[in-house]
Amino acid sequence: MTVETTSDTDRTTPSESRHVDGQSELDGFVADNDIVLADFYADWCGPCQMLEPVVETIAAETAATVAKIDVDANPQLAAAYGVRGVPTLILFTDGEQVEKVVGVQSEDQLRSLIGDYTE
Repeated sequence: MTVETTSDTDRTTPSESRHVDGQSELDGFVADNDIVLADFYADWCGPCQMLEPVVETIAAETAATVAKIDVDANPQLAAAYGVRGVPTLILFTDGEQVEKVVGVQSEDQLRSLIGDYTE
């Protein structure tokens, strides 16, 4: 069983993803965490729904924290990162965007992607 903290500024890896709204909230989340996997999704997107359990596992079992961004609620944020299709996953390390992948990814693919930046 995990213990959740109530502080948003802790640099610990949360065991579940966090919904993010707006550029300033994403910027703060990326600044507060060493490795962030940003999941740009839409509720109506079938592939996004298929990817959700994989993303939740990644949040629980890897060094990455996961930010979930609903593109319908945040179209400006999606446009700022060049998101033209969902799901789109963007990996940030040390505050910088380092990877961008579009489409459903396997758990192994995401673990490998994150592992490239945690070694």
